[in-house]
Amino acid sequence: METLSPRQSDILAMARRDGRVTVDGLSAHFGMTPQTIRRDLNELCERQLLKRTHGGAMFPSGVSNLRYDARRTMAADGKRSIGRRVAELIPDNCSTMLNIGTTTEQVAVALRAHEGLMTVTNNINVANILRDAPGVDVVIAGGVLRPFDGGIIGDATVAFLSEYKVDFAVIGASAIDPEDGTVLDYDHAEVRAARAILTHARKTILVADNMKFARSAPLRIAPLTDIDIFVTDRPPPDAIRVLCGEGGVRLEVTETEEDPDP
Repeated sequence: METLSPRQSDILAMARRDGRVTVDGLSAHFGMTPQTIRRDLNELCERQLLKRTHGGAMFPSGVSNLRYDARRTMAADGKRSIGRRVAELIPDNCSTMLNIGTTTEQVAVALRAHEGLMTVTNNINVANILRDAPGVDVVIAGGVLRPFDGGIIGDATVAFLSEYKVDFAVIGASAIDPEDGTVLDYDHAEVRAARAILTHARKTILVADNMKFARSAPLRIAPLTDIDIFVTDRPPPDAIRVLCGEGGVRLEVTETEEDPDP
């Protein structure tokens, strides 16, 4: 799927900030015709990044997740920079666990050059990314395969993951509460797998782009203070920075080269 145009990314950011946008308002803001803005909104809605309303569009609610291929296009540069930074934090000759998520997939891409790495995952996309990496052994969790995102979930998955004790766990999330730092997701089975991954690692890494602070999800994975390292692409809200400092969470902000001044 093609990435968003700069104008579409700006429209998405405005909708996330304000809750909704209008064709007339966007037309005046960008100096574009209403027809051009409608095409942008239609494409964003087709990707399920926005929901169409009369005269405009709104940001989706926090009770259902976006389509997986649509999530891949959101903050794509930031996710790549997060993946590269996490790969720098993980040495050769160690073991890792990676869960479901488009950001953890970028971590897998950056780990392909590692040597002596064992990766346990319940993400079939991560397994495919790493399957022919010469220095990486891939272990795939058993369970039920979800066709829409390649996630492997269920009781068998949790039991399988619980058999391991790895050096590094890398998990993504659908949302992070900007006030208290609660790490959130939508699916109960996915949350159970993420918790099992966190429990069975010596060091835990949370990967999340800045858009996760503008979203909400109904299920708790863990408090941020249970995480050892938090890697994100933009400076988080002040409350999160304070929480990381007080809770001993190492905060890593990558700030992508394309937009170094958020």
